[in-house]
Amino acid sequence: MIPTISTGAATSAPIRLPREKDTDRQIVAMIAPLRAFARTFCPNPNDADDLVQETLLKGIANIHQFTPGTSLKSWLFTIMRNTFYTKARIYARESPGVADCASSKPVMSPTQEWTMRGHEITQAIRKLPYEQREVLILISMLGITYIDAAQICGCAIGTIKSRLNRARLHLIELSGEASAQAMVNAGDREQLLPA
Repeated sequence: MIPTISTGAATSAPIRLPREKDTDRQIVAMIAPLRAFARTFCPNPNDADDLVQETLLKGIANIHQFTPGTSLKSWLFTIMRNTFYTKARIYARESPGVADCASSKPVMSPTQEWTMRGHEITQAIRKLPYEQREVLILISMLGITYIDAAQICGCAIGTIKSRLNRARLHLIELSGEASAQAMVNAGDREQLLPA
């Protein structure tokens, strides 16, 4: 923006103060160094470019305050540093609880991963033999006791426990979760516990 002086007459155009032609070229030449300096303040390239843009706007708007013969680079760098620190102070004052702000957290966790995992487990359950699948659903999913499951299936409690143990091991093998041997050890301990 070129500074203007009003002559006071409403009909006359404002008088424009001449700006050195060399100053425009120097400002354009400063864009790359300003970007490099902005990256020291802002790791995000978009934020750095915004800071450069704001610095250039302030520099051009206030070019009449620049003292010819001094370093334009130092002058623009000072404007950038002051602009950044002013924004940082405003940001700190206006958002004290940003880290804990509930608005930055999603309303609910993404479900894609759980949905995919659920489909994998459903497919693995369908691959189980019928007797193992039946016991697994009765006990693990529906929460029926061993005694009631034995009555429903028409077999002994030991058979129900054995089928459940084999179903769990088979399910773990099909889903690729852990080694079957580790689960055999866990299953042996579970069979020792009363139902």
